Amino acid sequence: MTKKVAIVTGAGSGIGKSVTLALLQAGYAVALAGRRRAVLEQTIAEAKAGPENALAVETDITQPDEVRELFQQTKDTFGRLDLLFNNAGINIPAVPLETVTFEQLTSVLDTNILGAFLCTQEAIKLMKNQDPMGGRIINNGSISATTPRPHSAPYTASKHAMTGLTKSTALDGRKYRIACGQIDIGNASTEMTGKMGTGVLQPNGESAPEPTMNVDRVAEAVLYMAGLPLEANVLFITVMATNMPFVGRG
Repeated sequence: MTKKVAIVTGAGSGIGKSVTLALLQAGYAVALAGRRRAVLEQTIAEAKAGPENALAVETDITQPDEVRELFQQTKDTFGRLDLLFNNAGINIPAVPLETVTFEQLTSVLDTNILGAFLCTQEAIKLMKNQDPMGGRIINNGSISATTPRPHSAPYTASKHAMTGLTKSTALDGRKYRIACGQIDIGNASTEMTGKMGTGVLQPNGESAPEPTMNVDRVAEAVLYMAGLPLEANVLFITVMATNMPFVGRG
């Protein structure tokens, strides 16, 4: 077996799209998961990938039945799973913590941590029962997994929880040859960070533009993590725009 198989959640745009394109270019077969089939298929078309290499699976990762179907289709199509990139995530507008609605809170937590948890469960079930046994899970933690921005409590809480999920998965996966690591990303240039150039709320209450980096730098880091033999693991890595206000934030 020479071709490795990956699942990427949130594969239709931003970081997920960049990582998907890089994996396909590197020779992986990839199952692309996301809520909008059209953008998943656009990513596949951009990669010029055929059905033997790319599979679009419309998936709401907050729904257990749809997550199970994603992993079943991946197994049925490609035979196994070597890599899961838990990337899908959402945020809400920056508002004071005390004004966050219950619906806003649960929407962020359901996608960012519950969805990642459900995907991790299904990945472990598949990876521990395949031959050869094992695989790798990489979680998109964001730098908010360690340091918050102002008015970001739901997102920050979800990404702190992701760090706990990463550590638990790395521990519980050992006996199945499953490695788990986390990439914390700061100011990658995507649709979600387009406003960075015009101004972002800072801890002192002012708004200031922030530098960004090419999102392809993230894809390169994920490829490095994914390419390690299972005897080695990058548990945590931070990839960020060099001059962004992260070190010393606040």
